[in-house]
Parts: sequence; structure tokens; C-alpha cells
Amino acid sequence: MKTKIGLVDDHQLFLKSLSLMLESFKVYEVILEASNGKDLQEKIKNKRELPEIMLIDVNMPVMNGVETAKWLSENYPEIKPVALSMNADDNTIISMFKAGCCGYLLKDTHPNELEKALDEINRKGYYNADAGNINFSRILMKAEEKEEPLLSPKEATFLKYACSELTYKQIASEMNLSERTIDGYREALFKKFSVQSRVGLCLEAIRKELVKL
Repeated sequence: MKTKIGLVDDHQLFLKSLSLMLESFKVYEVILEASNGKDLQEKIKNKRELPEIMLIDVNMPVMNGVETAKWLSENYPEIKPVALSMNADDNTIISMFKAGCCGYLLKDTHPNELEKALDEINRKGYYNADAGNINFSRILMKAEEKEEPLLSPKEATFLKYACSELTYKQIASEMNLSERTIDGYREALFKKFSVQSRVGLCLEAIRKELVKL
């Protein structure tokens, strides 16, 4: 039985060419083609059979690859999302993996490598070979460095208040805590974010998108 594939890419010529290439491998059947994430949402709900693997372009209008992969992972966890892009930027690769992708392939990947990758994804559920000179070990190390510090619910609440105009005394009152406890939260977050001031803390929180002003 052939493995069912879905394709999401806004470039129609590439989409059709890729579809023909996959069909030529004899073991794959393309059952869904969409031009972006929104188009995918509309088309997939009418499918009686779902793709087992979904190849997703990163840069698309309306709904991009990260948003599409995340939506797919949340709503159709049985489908294996795979990023397919011309972009080998570390941050893009990290974003797609965080969105739920089990592989990242470059569009100039050799057909033999593509077939090998799809076979591994089908059998193992992931593909992490060093295809297209993507150094996954280095990227994963970078991803770990970018991980946001874990915050307790109280620390998260304090952080939100710390990025407001409230004084520490007022924050203590709002949280029904002593000023000494608030001082403890402040010092703990300074350490977690590697900052030395309230301004630095706020800037890091905004940069990491932990708070919105």
C-alpha cells in the first residue's frame, strides 16, 4: 500500500513538479495539494483519507509554514509534518521543529535524498540526517540556548507586574505578598534572565515574548 502524502506550497509549478516526482517513486501517493495553511484547513476537512506525511513550505502568504505546522500538529497529530524550504536559517529551522515538524528538507535536496528522508520519516517518525549541509547538532545546541527560563506561576505574575509602572511595594500589595518575598522573586528572575536591573528584566521579557506591552 502506498504512503499518502500532502503538499502545502504557494508556488504552483513547484507543487506540481514535486507531486509528479513523488508519484514517480512508486511508493507514494499525493492525495492533497494546498497553496497555504488556510487553503489546507479548508481542503483537509473534506478528505475521507488523511495524508500520513505533510510536506510544508516555510514561506507562504496568508498562513506561513510555522503557523501551518503548529495547527496541523494540534489538530491532526497523526499526520507527520515535514518542513520543505529554500531557507536554511537556524532560527527558521528551530521554529519549524518547535511547531511540530519531524524533519527539515531543503528544496534543492537530491531526489534520492528526498526519497530516503520520506522513507525514514515513514518508518521512524523523524528524519535528522545532515541533509543539505544543515548541521542539526549545532542548531539543536542553539535551540537549547534560546530556551526560555522556566517560571513558576508566581514568578510569571511578578514578571508581568515588573513590566508595568507599579513600584515593588505596589506589586507586593497586588500579589498579597511581603516586600521581602517580592525582593526574592526579583533576585531570582535577575539570575534566570542574566540581567542586573528592572529595565534589563523587562527588555528580556519582551524580547522572549513572555510579556506584551
